[in-house]
Amino acid sequence: MPWHARLQLNYSVENARTVARYEHNGPLRILQSLYPEGDAVCHNVLVHPPGGLVGGDTLDITATVGPGAHGLVTTPGATRFYRSTGPLALQRSHLTLAEGARLEWLPLEALCYNACNAENHLTLNLAPGAECMGWDVTALGLPHADQPFETGRFVQHLEVPGLWLERGAIHAADHRLMHSPLGLAGHRCVASLFFAAGAPLDRARRDTALDAARAVMDTHALKATAGATSPNAQMVVVRVLAPQVEPAMQLLKAVRTAWRQALWELAGEAPRIWAM
Repeated sequence: MPWHARLQLNYSVENARTVARYEHNGPLRILQSLYPEGDAVCHNVLVHPPGGLVGGDTLDITATVGPGAHGLVTTPGATRFYRSTGPLALQRSHLTLAEGARLEWLPLEALCYNACNAENHLTLNLAPGAECMGWDVTALGLPHADQPFETGRFVQHLEVPGLWLERGAIHAADHRLMHSPLGLAGHRCVASLFFAAGAPLDRARRDTALDAARAVMDTHALKATAGATSPNAQMVVVRVLAPQVEPAMQLLKAVRTAWRQALWELAGEAPRIWAM
């Protein structure tokens, strides 16, 4: 029987502290709020107890961040899209930030098993003065377990309505996409990190974000397959291709730390779950 799970997560400022409250239906949970940086930033871990999605499953995640609040959301492990006999497995995440809000959206990778039929959607709405730092990491197959991505389909959808849209369909049978130097060139991890603002960033701040990202990439092993761009006045985006997840995630974490320091004057505090 397919699962249809829903989570509504709300951040607000109460007595000078960012507080998280949530409602859920089905197997989605938020663990205890943590404050390793003090009351201003609320860290949360989003948990899906079944451990993955099969054909017919749907996960709907909605997060709202109130004025002046700062939330950080991550996961304890990969979101697994398992083999399907045909039905679609769908994850939808809709993030809404009020004026002056900040959100760090840092789920670990989406892991696409061979023969999956899956879609992963992220939609972000930002009020003027709001800022969001987030990433999307996709791993195709399990190369360490000798389970390559040979059949199946995965659709990745990233959108800031009216501002930015990236939608890509990856078919395992598309040899030119999977192996051509103009496609994935044999890489099996595709990753993006973005900084998005609800109003245009001044040129100096955009350049600061680009310079910080490029300084990290210039000393990283993935330098040849990573790049940073500013597709519009409200966004800076880093894109990475890698043979597997670990080096791509290492690079994104380093850029996130650099951006936190350069753009928000915050230390690069890592969620505690990443060290476990």
